[in-house]
Amino acid sequence: NNELNIAVFEGGYGSAYWDEIIKRFEDAYPGVTVNMQISPKIGDIIRPQIVAGNVPDFISMNDNDSTGLISSMVKEHALMDLSDVFEEGGIDDDTPLKDQVIDGLLDSAKCSPYGDGKIYIAPFDASPMGLVYNKTLFEENGWETPVTWDDFFELGDKAKEKGIALFTYQGIYPGYLESMLWPALASATGIDNMKAIASYTPGSLSSDEALKVFQNMAKIGTDGYLMDGTVALNHTQSQTDMMMNKALFIPNGNWMEGEMADAPRADGFEFGLTCAPVLDDGETRYVMSSVEQFEIPANAKNPELAKEFLRFLYTEDSVKLFAEKANGIYALKKANEMVKGIVTDGVYNMNDIYQEGTFMVFGWDAMPDTSKVVIADSVFNVASDVMNGDMTAEQWRDGIEAAFEEIAASK
Repeated sequence: NNELNIAVFEGGYGSAYWDEIIKRFEDAYPGVTVNMQISPKIGDIIRPQIVAGNVPDFISMNDNDSTGLISSMVKEHALMDLSDVFEEGGIDDDTPLKDQVIDGLLDSAKCSPYGDGKIYIAPFDASPMGLVYNKTLFEENGWETPVTWDDFFELGDKAKEKGIALFTYQGIYPGYLESMLWPALASATGIDNMKAIASYTPGSLSSDEALKVFQNMAKIGTDGYLMDGTVALNHTQSQTDMMMNKALFIPNGNWMEGEMADAPRADGFEFGLTCAPVLDDGETRYVMSSVEQFEIPANAKNPELAKEFLRFLYTEDSVKLFAEKANGIYALKKANEMVKGIVTDGVYNMNDIYQEGTFMVFGWDAMPDTSKVVIADSVFNVASDVMNGDMTAEQWRDGIEAAFEEIAASK
């Protein structure tokens, strides 16, 4: 059977890459026909097909997609084990594929959802998050990006002398603080503890190290390191202010460049991205990332061809094509050098953060059906109270722990 049926979620990257890579695959494998369904609503489109036994051979869609299709396929063990694909060498590079992928990704729940070391979901691209800064401003002042929280506040004191705030964030959308809070907690309390936090485990934030992170976050506001007026701003306002050098850092991801393409900025502004601070020098620094994903269903009609297609997507040709058509970077270690000069400088520079820190993802586990807790309320929606000094770091941390207790009680 030389037909390959694929289903693709069409998001911000568009469809041009997929149209072209399919042509190239058909050219490279004469006699093969690829039928693609592509849509922003692909989950809703293929769910009834799968129920009727008409299963695609290959899917490009995330496990956190709003339709919940992939997460339900994980629950039902309806995805194929792809470990063998990653043990083997690539088509144009005979290093095992697992060694070509960014460190830490294949072991994460994003690729090994059962925690048994088997890969059921393949990585597509990874978008790094952290603290966005203006490389030019740092070069002009001879400033280094901070490693520890002490370095961070020391730099804030230097910036203050020049009339620049250390930090701002997307005030009325405080969820953006996740790209600082979660990696900082991972460094302070250990990456394994993040699984406990993600599953709302009471006590997972009770350590002194965890409290220190909350205290440092609070200190930004209470000790005058936060840009004036931050808590009332939206994302584009705060991001513009940061790009005008009113603040050194803003928590965000590498999509900020595209989102802010038409925004005013300081002369010579150049995007940089650095890791959240750590408590002690030598602690592992983490890069929170959002990941796009590929799957092959367990009852795919043509699994061998689907696996060959997956391997084809990891070739240098494909990586460069994705950079050219979508300004995106595959989650492969060598992708950055392959796409230099193809993707925008901003996206390229921000991807360098993977040289600084270790890949991590964070996503909450499904909430028990009986629970009424809205976890974002306890974690992020109190940020303005914390920054204004109306709530202490201890109260912030204790409020999250109380929410965890409440969720545990409803299980």
